[in-house]
Amino acid sequence: MRQPAASGKTQVFPGGLGLTKRQLKVLALLMQGKSNKMICRALDLAESTVKYHVMAILKALKVSNRTEAALAARALMGTFPAAPDSLAERTEHAHSRLVLPDKPSLAVLPFANLSGDPEQDYFADGVVEDIIIALGRLNWLFVIGSGSAFFYKGRVVATKQIGLELGVRYVLRGSVRKTGHRVRVAVELSDASTGGQIWGDHFDGELDDIFALQDQVAARVSVLIAPSLREAEIERVRRIPTENLTAYDLVLQAQPLCRLYSTNNEKALPLLYRAIELDKSYGSAYGLAALCYRALLVVNRKIPTDPRVAEGIRLANLAAEHGLNNTEALWMAGETIFMLSGEVERSQSLIEQSTLLNANSASAWNALGIVRTYVGDSTTGMEHFARARRLDPVNSFHHNYWVGTSLAHFLAGHNEASERAADMVLSERPGYPMALGLKAASCGLLGKLDEGRQCVERLLSVNANATVSAFRAIYGAPLRANPEGLKAYLRGLQLSGLPVS
Repeated sequence: MRQPAASGKTQVFPGGLGLTKRQLKVLALLMQGKSNKMICRALDLAESTVKYHVMAILKALKVSNRTEAALAARALMGTFPAAPDSLAERTEHAHSRLVLPDKPSLAVLPFANLSGDPEQDYFADGVVEDIIIALGRLNWLFVIGSGSAFFYKGRVVATKQIGLELGVRYVLRGSVRKTGHRVRVAVELSDASTGGQIWGDHFDGELDDIFALQDQVAARVSVLIAPSLREAEIERVRRIPTENLTAYDLVLQAQPLCRLYSTNNEKALPLLYRAIELDKSYGSAYGLAALCYRALLVVNRKIPTDPRVAEGIRLANLAAEHGLNNTEALWMAGETIFMLSGEVERSQSLIEQSTLLNANSASAWNALGIVRTYVGDSTTGMEHFARARRLDPVNSFHHNYWVGTSLAHFLAGHNEASERAADMVLSERPGYPMALGLKAASCGLLGKLDEGRQCVERLLSVNANATVSAFRAIYGAPLRANPEGLKAYLRGLQLSGLPVS
């Protein structure tokens, strides 16, 4: 950042942006994650004045929320690379000073698998995911998402460092030993501010008791973090996903296979259909299977009438029907219905119900951001993406949040900001199809045709079936309520040289 000119009136960012001296002070505090009230106290300003300066900063940086302003400012100032080399570098710069939430905050790290069989890792991971969900449903807690938690799998990292990187006060570690039909879950809770252990214990039971064991861990942790609560508090939000342990095991095996733009979705589906056969009321199995179809159709849906669309919607409707109290099933159902049919009200209602049940679900907030963005409410969409990133600050799938941000900027007509956000994704995932499509479309509309053509070439190298017609088939449904957005997207792609059909 350059020093003020002789007049002392303004201080200029690289790139020609101008802000007053006081606004630069506000921005500096904003970049540290300070709230408006904290900025008021630090600068001795009225809250209305701070709000005015924040709005001026958002306008100057051409962003829609505080998180995006901080990131854009770091990029312009050179303290945050526009194209970070790695997730670790992005984490170091963007999340080293995360402010603690205003309620008890916790990260549940991956549990060690002590079963003597590496192939049982999925079971230990599944136990952790369920504990995270159980704790996340307690709205007085701030719980880091599993994506960021599993970033630390297999790594030896000091508790204090984890607390700083994730912006939490408490860290829960543990292990799972499954021997025959017996299970032991051992856990220890530490204070991240000191690194000291608060509590450690183990829970034993039969495999049939796995859900009870998970609830015992969640209940004990909640009581230790907030001593005034009774262990019975966890019972208020307790849910048993299925009474069929074989079906549960099949879903745990399928979970790591179901990912956007992954070739493993087709491998996950047989496992999930078997789980559904064993328990026809298993909401999570329906939801995950629906999400697999949503992922498959984003990659290679060629025509609106693709028969897999109907199957994905059928499974999503069953997930909603059988998962009324299942936070994961609800957001999976809502996102799938929206992306495959474009049905806005029902999709949004399902996802909002998920966030009401579990306000700590980064995936649910991301899904809600997707809906709001596609229908043209980019400001709210980016707020939801920012919230998802805070709940899951070092998720190895963080690029999904940045893709959403790029799309929000694009549909709002902010093509340069859309291109920058797409670059954030491509620096980490050079062949990520949707980011390549968004950058190509942005470059096309900006007249940067050489760059656009390069993106199209890269897109075709990872998906030879990509055409303007294919993009219309994929995004026609979610953009049904935003036809001008669809028109701009397809026009930008065509200008950058993507074949029409």
